[in-house]
Amino acid sequence: MAGITEQPNERLKETDPQFAERMLHFADVEVARDPETELEPTTRYLAILATLLGCQGADEFRIQLGRALDAGLTPVQAKEVVHQAVDYLGIGRVRPFLAITNEVLEARGVALPLPDQTTTTMENRLEAGNAKQVELFGEGMDKSYERSKVNYWLADNCFGDYYTRTGLTNLQREMITFCYLAAQGSVEPQLLAHTKANIALGNTADFLRTVVLQNLPYIGYPRTLNALRIVAEADKAKQGAAFNLQALAWGRAVA
Repeated sequence: MAGITEQPNERLKETDPQFAERMLHFADVEVARDPETELEPTTRYLAILATLLGCQGADEFRIQLGRALDAGLTPVQAKEVVHQAVDYLGIGRVRPFLAITNEVLEARGVALPLPDQTTTTMENRLEAGNAKQVELFGEGMDKSYERSKVNYWLADNCFGDYYTRTGLTNLQREMITFCYLAAQGSVEPQLLAHTKANIALGNTADFLRTVVLQNLPYIGYPRTLNALRIVAEADKAKQGAAFNLQALAWGRAVA
């Protein structure tokens, strides 16, 4: 099946050899192997895949998904990155990536569907989602679903349907959410909220800076600099009295 492996890069070396030399060296050597910003493979590829979803880099996603699986990312982890993206990008932007993921997995002999990672039912998803919001963002989020329709959907759908799933840890889910938001841009209130949530959970500001820098080849310098600014703002707030997770997103709804 065309495009399942790294064929696009091989073709690029033929059509744009000088460009390919510099681009691939920067992404795959200079950035990926920098001793000051290096990440272990699973974390790095989770971040890259989430970032490529965020910036709608479908062709590059196909390439990097193959590399991620070769490096040890499990099919379940790969699928969870795609599934959770629906909450932050919408199915209109995620469906093509789901198709790519299924194609790549089936080409590798992975049987679909994968084992179910769901832990909630249609009856308890609201309660479970509310509990997950409180766990991640603090007591101020308790029963936030009573405030508005969007808050209700955030509790039962965003957190009850997705954040309660197995396959990824809380730390991993918050990191990939940070990546979706940083890569798509123009969502600074939500990016700041989730940067603070990451730091509160244990994904330190230094770790998030490393994640941003590892993703620079895929999102470019402007969004990288914006994300680094948000990390610095969240880190500064953590040092003072203003570190309040609940006060940040849409009408006190943290998405």
